[in-house]
Amino acid sequence: MWHALEKKDVLEKLKTSENGLSDEEVSKRLLEYGKNELKQISKIHPLMIFFEQFKSVFILILFAAAVFSLFIQHYIDFAVIMIIILLNSAIGFFQQYKAEKIIAKMKEFIVPKVKVMREGKISEILSSEIVPGDIMVISEGDKITADCRLLYVNELQVNEAVLTGESFPQDKSSEKIQINAQLADRENMLFAGTTVVRGNAKAVVIATGMGTEFGKIAKKVQEIKHGKTPLEQKLDIFSKKVAVVVLIVSILMVIIGIYQGEEIFHMILAGIALAVSVIPEGLPAVISITLALAIRRLQKYNALIRKLPAGETLGRTTVICTDKTGTLTEEEMSVTTAYSNGKVFKIEDHSFFYDGKKISPEKNKELLQLLRTGIMCNNARLEIKRKKIEIFGDPTEKALVMSAYKSGFVKKTELEREIRVKEYSFSSSRKMMSIIRKRNGNFLSYVKGAPDVVLKKCSKELLNGRVVNLNEKRKKEIMEIYSDMASDALRVLGFAYKEIPARFNQETAEEDLIFLGFQGMLDIPRKEVKDAIRDCKDAGIKVKMLTGDSEITAKAVAKMINLNGESIEGIELEKFSDREFNEAVQRITIFARITPEIKLRIIQSLKNQREIVAVTGDGVNDILALKEAHIGIAMGIRGTDMTRDVADIILLDDNFNTIVQSIREGRRVYDNMKKSIKSHLSANVDELFVVMAAVMFSFPLPFLPLAILWMNLITDSLPSLALAVEKEERDIMKRKPINHNGNILSGVGKFILIAGVFSFILTFGAFILFQADLEKARTIALTTAIFCEMFVVLSCRSERENIWKIGLFSNKFLVFSIITAVSLQLIAIYSPLSEIFGLEAISLIELLLIAAASSLVFIVFETAKFFKIKI
Repeated sequence: MWHALEKKDVLEKLKTSENGLSDEEVSKRLLEYGKNELKQISKIHPLMIFFEQFKSVFILILFAAAVFSLFIQHYIDFAVIMIIILLNSAIGFFQQYKAEKIIAKMKEFIVPKVKVMREGKISEILSSEIVPGDIMVISEGDKITADCRLLYVNELQVNEAVLTGESFPQDKSSEKIQINAQLADRENMLFAGTTVVRGNAKAVVIATGMGTEFGKIAKKVQEIKHGKTPLEQKLDIFSKKVAVVVLIVSILMVIIGIYQGEEIFHMILAGIALAVSVIPEGLPAVISITLALAIRRLQKYNALIRKLPAGETLGRTTVICTDKTGTLTEEEMSVTTAYSNGKVFKIEDHSFFYDGKKISPEKNKELLQLLRTGIMCNNARLEIKRKKIEIFGDPTEKALVMSAYKSGFVKKTELEREIRVKEYSFSSSRKMMSIIRKRNGNFLSYVKGAPDVVLKKCSKELLNGRVVNLNEKRKKEIMEIYSDMASDALRVLGFAYKEIPARFNQETAEEDLIFLGFQGMLDIPRKEVKDAIRDCKDAGIKVKMLTGDSEITAKAVAKMINLNGESIEGIELEKFSDREFNEAVQRITIFARITPEIKLRIIQSLKNQREIVAVTGDGVNDILALKEAHIGIAMGIRGTDMTRDVADIILLDDNFNTIVQSIREGRRVYDNMKKSIKSHLSANVDELFVVMAAVMFSFPLPFLPLAILWMNLITDSLPSLALAVEKEERDIMKRKPINHNGNILSGVGKFILIAGVFSFILTFGAFILFQADLEKARTIALTTAIFCEMFVVLSCRSERENIWKIGLFSNKFLVFSIITAVSLQLIAIYSPLSEIFGLEAISLIELLLIAAASSLVFIVFETAKFFKIKI
């Protein structure tokens, strides 16, 4: 409501004056309102990060298995399981802790001092000591640290992108405005977190700390619970199912044993031992290491992952809700269109085009004069250091300097030819500026400003190298060109010049000008965004633009990057019923003039419609949506501390293309994780069926407890991990996102059962064949099971392509891990270790027969791939 009050009413309500508060009153208000500080959203202690790693259901099941192992005196099992639990937790802890430390280093340096008027004197104080009622003295470059109502302004422009998403700096005034004005339209207000681009002002502080717009959003963020990622949810469901199956099988085995006359206590211990042996205890560690390796790869793409599961969740993303400024665009104004000599020129990179054909600016003298005037009537500064261009100044003037540079003009060189004499500055009332320069004894006036204002000051036009009279009809034609450019969301400036006498004033310098043309500028899209949007479409991922900018600007940028679809402004969305809102959110692509609350509601709607939502953001206006999304993606360069604190992923280069590369990597993680799960569980099914068959048919156990532990150790470690570095499938970004409703075994259950049963038949068959010699039978059964698993691992490398297509040696780590596992088994057979594991040496022919029989598993799956039979 402060924006709707007269200045005197604001001062009266706050019990202050333009001379400021007294020191005594400040002390009272500090006690009443507290310091001008935001409460930290989340400060995670290292111990909290560590204990968070134990919240997984699977880890709790493994912990129970370790306790049972200790109870039945299987100390090696207990030690191995505990090591796996600690390893898994350590990987998760160190990744998250490392990310938190990087974020801490990235914290913005906030200028601690501000200027205020107190007791009629200007003094510098710490920003934390500002109180409501303080009079702030504001100048160019200042960062606003409290919400204020403007009392006096002088050509004030403020960058509010961090709060509203607006790409252009906003002009400010001190006059009261309508009470129902949206946040982005409150021209007489300053908000914490924004930055002064131009001018100076006086303002009265109306809110500090958590009472600011910044603070209100921070408070709402704390009310949003950050749920588990889809991977964590599915792992919990999977873990519960594993626990149920293991429990049922163990109880069944105990009942069968008791029925066959075995001792009750002996069978209970045997049941517990079976349960411990068939639980895939290495799986959490494999998943964690797979995610950790992916996170390392993602950092090469400039994506910092804070929590392990976030990397995989990216691969499941079905909708990306992205802001515009700085993510899709460069967050830098660039001249894209120029009009001179009756022609419209397009500027792309460092090239000029007319009528779709590349042209040379040097051959278009009128265009060169237009571009040169853009730097002669300009206060920005261009410097070239080590072949790198740096421009300092107002964003609009920087764009003009750059457009001239692209045509061959270097501002410093041009200025050396003409001495600066006088400037008639820009003002919001004049809407134009002029600079007088002297060259070879002649005085020249260079003018730029609002197109309609400049055109009214012109009586002539430069056409085809001649200065011709400008009549009203021609002026209307020129204004139509301006309207066309403005309809493309361009910020358009008009340019003119003239030679003036040595004795001049402002009137003579700005009347009867020669019209040169227009330059239209825009915050242009990043070069790689267009291809990234196309990749998203190919991958079945919907991209939605959510911006605080105007609908015209949003649509113009969307058109440039081929982001097609309907558009709507937030104020229209607010009128919809819940059903209409949900339908609109699913249907519409471009959302303009979006408030933080509407953005949050859009994300909630998409989640309720079973979408996996990734949200990008850099400002305070994005925080609520970032925290609500499945994956919150903050900007590392441009983003505020608060956005980085609530995000799951931080883009170190602020680039939308990095998100697409991260999704590609996330899909690779998901694929490789499923491959590891397939190989892991196939072995467990084999072990389970072999032990159960032996108990049911009154055979001696084919695997002794220590042999099972050995088998799990050499097969569940390196080979499973080797699958984590498998290269991505060729069609990884050509297929639809993973089904949100599917569980972690979706599409692999059939493979696990077939591989497990096939391995069981070969393993148990070999054991029966050689049962006359129990030690030899156990040796052959164990070796067959291990060899079968190695061949299963080879078949897991790709769901669709044969081994000869992807290349046997394309994953050298996997080849090494298989050779290592086989070598370790041979060492166990042909060394003194055989006595510990209850094994004996077998002949070379027997070994070759085992290898040949085990390869049948591999042959079956590779043949199925060849004939396109999905297993």
